[in-house]
Amino acid sequence: MPIEIKMPALSPTMEEGTLAKWLVKPGDTVSSGDLLAEIETDKATMEFEAVDEGTIVELLVAEGSEGVKVGTVIAVVAAEGEDASAAKGKAPAEKAPAAKVDTAPAPAAKEEAAPKPAPAQAPKSSGDRVKASPLARRIAEAKGIDLSSIKGSGPNGRVVKADVEGAKGAPAAASSAAASPAPAASGAPAPAAQDFGIPHEVEKLSGMRKTIARRLTESKQTVPHIYLTVDVRLDKLLKLRTELNVSLASRNVKLSVNDMLIKALGVSLMIVPECNVQFAGDQMLKFSRADISVAVSIPAGLITPIITDANNKSLSAISNEMKDLGQRAKDGKLKPEEYQGGTASISNMGMMGIKQFEAVINPPQAMIMAIGAGEKRPYIVDDALGVATVMSATGSFDHRAIDGADGARLMAAFKELVENPLGMLA
Repeated sequence: MPIEIKMPALSPTMEEGTLAKWLVKPGDTVSSGDLLAEIETDKATMEFEAVDEGTIVELLVAEGSEGVKVGTVIAVVAAEGEDASAAKGKAPAEKAPAAKVDTAPAPAAKEEAAPKPAPAQAPKSSGDRVKASPLARRIAEAKGIDLSSIKGSGPNGRVVKADVEGAKGAPAAASSAAASPAPAASGAPAPAAQDFGIPHEVEKLSGMRKTIARRLTESKQTVPHIYLTVDVRLDKLLKLRTELNVSLASRNVKLSVNDMLIKALGVSLMIVPECNVQFAGDQMLKFSRADISVAVSIPAGLITPIITDANNKSLSAISNEMKDLGQRAKDGKLKPEEYQGGTASISNMGMMGIKQFEAVINPPQAMIMAIGAGEKRPYIVDDALGVATVMSATGSFDHRAIDGADGARLMAAFKELVENPLGMLA
C-alpha cells in the first residue's frame, strides 16, 4: 500500500501552513529522518522529516502553496519493495490541498482582442470548476485573468502561481476584481485599498505579519491596558557590566545591557508575584517562575524567543542563550516551544534611539516592559543637581489581572534592581 505523507502539525496551535520548499523529487528514495520539505508556519520555517522508508511517487502540493490544512495529503511514497508505478495509480484522486479557497467560481475577465474585443468566457459551473491554488486565484483576480483560459502545470492540471504570472491580464478598467472583492480574512474586516492614483506596489502579507496584526488587534480591543513609567539611573549597572565583561572575557561571554534587564525583570516578578500572572476568564494563573519573552525584530516581522526561568539563571547563561535564540530567530529555525508561552515580555528599543514608548501586551501574558534609550540627563544626585545616565522604562499591564498599585510595586522593584544591580545577583 502506498504511504500518504500529510501536512504535519508543527505546533499545538497550528491549523495550516505554507509548503515553502520541497527537498525531494519523485523517484527519490528516502529513509526515516531524511528531510522532505520546509514548512512555513506563522512564526518560523521548519524542516519536515520522513518517518517511513520508500520511494517518492508524487508530490501533490506545489511549492509555495499557502493555507495547506494540517492533515492534507501532500505526497505519496511507495513502501520499500512496492512498485512505484502501481503506487502512483493508487494515489488519492484529489490532489489540491484543503486550503482557503473561494466557494464561488473565479470571475471571468474580458480578454483583449483585435480588431474588436471577444466576449468574455462565462465562468464554469461548480461541477467544472477550474482547479487552482489559492495563491493562483488571488493573483488571477488581481490581474483580471480568466483561470479557465490557462493550462495548469501543477498536479492533475492544477493552475499554480507560475502559470498565472506568465499569463496576460485584462486591462485594468475591465477587471472584475473591483466589483467582486475577495472575502476578508477572519476577524476584523480588511480595509479597502485606496491608492488614490499614487505609484505603488502591492506586497502580500506573510503568515507572520498576519498573525501579528490579528493578535495585537485583539490585544488592544480586548485587554484594558494601564501604563506606568519610571526613570532609572544606569550608571551602576553600566559600571558592573564593564567589570563583569572583563572577568568573562576568557569565557568568550560579553554581556549586553539587555541581558541584565532581562534578569532584572525576572527577579522583579518574583519580588512582586502579583504581576507574574495570567488572566483566564473566571480564573487567574499565578506562575512560580519568570519566563521572559524577548522581542526580536526579524525581516518578516517580530518574534519573541523565551528565556525560561530568567530569575534563577546567571547573567552569562542568559547572554549565551539570548545570542543563540536571537540568531535562530533571524534564521527562522526556532522550535515552537522556544517562542510560545512566557509569563511576561520585554521590548528594548533603546538601541534605536527611542526615548520612551508604550508596548502592546502580548496575549495571553499580562504585562510587557518597554525599555527606552539610556542618555545623559540632568538628575538630582545626593540632593544636588548633576548629570546621570538615565533611561525611561514603561510597564504595560493587563488591568483585569494586575491592579495599578501592584504594577507600581513591580516598576519600583525593577528600578531598585537596575540602580543597585548587585541585588539581582544575590
